[in-house]
Amino acid sequence: MGSIWVFWALMSAFTTATNDALTKHVLEEHDEYLIAWLRLLCALPFLLPLLYFVPIPVPDRTFFFAYIAAVPLEVAAIVLYVRALKLSPLGLTVPFLSLTPIFLIVVPYAILRETISITGTIGVVLIGCGSYILNIEGARKGITEPLRMITREKGSLCMIAVALIYSLTATLGKVAIEHSSPIFFAVSYTAGLALALFPLALYKNRGSLKKQSLRAALKAAILPGICHSAATISHMIAISLTQVAYMISVKRLSLLIGVIYGYTFFNESNFAGRFLGTFIMLTGFALIVLFR
Repeated sequence: MGSIWVFWALMSAFTTATNDALTKHVLEEHDEYLIAWLRLLCALPFLLPLLYFVPIPVPDRTFFFAYIAAVPLEVAAIVLYVRALKLSPLGLTVPFLSLTPIFLIVVPYAILRETISITGTIGVVLIGCGSYILNIEGARKGITEPLRMITREKGSLCMIAVALIYSLTATLGKVAIEHSSPIFFAVSYTAGLALALFPLALYKNRGSLKKQSLRAALKAAILPGICHSAATISHMIAISLTQVAYMISVKRLSLLIGVIYGYTFFNESNFAGRFLGTFIMLTGFALIVLFR
């Protein structure tokens, strides 16, 4: 396996960041739940043909257990994520996604008995801390403001729950992959999420979903859907080749790419001020890749 997983993890980071940037642009005109569903739907035509080129595994009981557990958790994460952004300022919510790599030091061990080295653990923690600092811009009262606001901001609590759920779904995803294959799980998981999100998207847009607006939203979701398919495939391949904590931590470098996209395409400020978070994340990345 060597370092092939690093390529796929970085590819997942790049396509995830690109997907987020495209989705952010689309959400300026369309409902977030509708786009979340249509993005998955548009990814399927690019994922389904891949099944022709790989052996179709026969899923066992463990696969179905992991799959059935992961899909509703992923949907819950989507709902909590949107709710967090609505309840609280961005700078008091998004930084808590940095907890996912930290949670992944413990969760994969509890479920998979996966262990990581001391150096790798330091790298994971550095990436988590760096991503926290990277996203702290919205907290004008200081770097500890999100931490002090946990008890007062419901959105912060929601995002902590999202970070924990992501650590669970990433680990359950690896269980499912080990009992099937990366491509098969990528396709079936995307299909399951699209099916599960459909009633939620329909409910959230009840009374306002006209034929013309649905067509426009579908058209807008095509490019995010393409990126989502690439991000999903690269994620599944990478996570099948290394420990979950390492893969997700490297994938968190998508936040660095997101900062560049934000500065280039959305005129977001404080680009230079995020250097510290960038440096810490890259240091953690080097420790994981070179010394794990």
